[in-house]
Amino acid sequence: MIIECIVTTMAPDGAINFAPMGVDWGDEVIVLKPFLETTTFRNVRAGRAAVVNLTDDVMLFAQGAISSPQYPWTPAAVVRGAVLEAACSWRELEVVSIDDTPPRSRIEARVVHHGTRREFIGFNRARHAVLEAAILATRTHLIPADEIQAEFGRLQVIVDKTAGPREREAMALLTDHVRAR
Repeated sequence: MIIECIVTTMAPDGAINFAPMGVDWGDEVIVLKPFLETTTFRNVRAGRAAVVNLTDDVMLFAQGAISSPQYPWTPAAVVRGAVLEAACSWRELEVVSIDDTPPRSRIEARVVHHGTRREFIGFNRARHAVLEAAILATRTHLIPADEIQAEFGRLQVIVDKTAGPREREAMALLTDHVRAR
């Protein structure tokens, strides 16, 4: 099963990268599949560690889909890495194997530590819609513009009906980004 999360990785110089990503979830092993040209791949290959952060704040997914944001974080307990302060829970990962066959890597990682800050309240329909919009925003170079616009229109109806202020703001951010493309 693929779970959407924010993956944090640390560069050799200590810089933290925050990347929204779907990961193949398991209790003991999690598989990351970043594209080879990404900062996430370079950092994981160099440091052999990552942190998978579960959060219910869809603004983080929206911002991460269209830019390279920095968020508050704390040091991981076991691996050289960063735990997102907005994480409900997290898993610290140690790399077991890396398959770097293009175009996407397959990084198998063992869960070496996990933690919880607060209950994950889940995603309502608006949060799901924003998450889907964030994924679409990363694919503007792959999907025809009219298809993306149509899907954004459908998702906007859901946001209009069920969102709170944070979800509305995230959807507006993504809509503005896609329109500018």
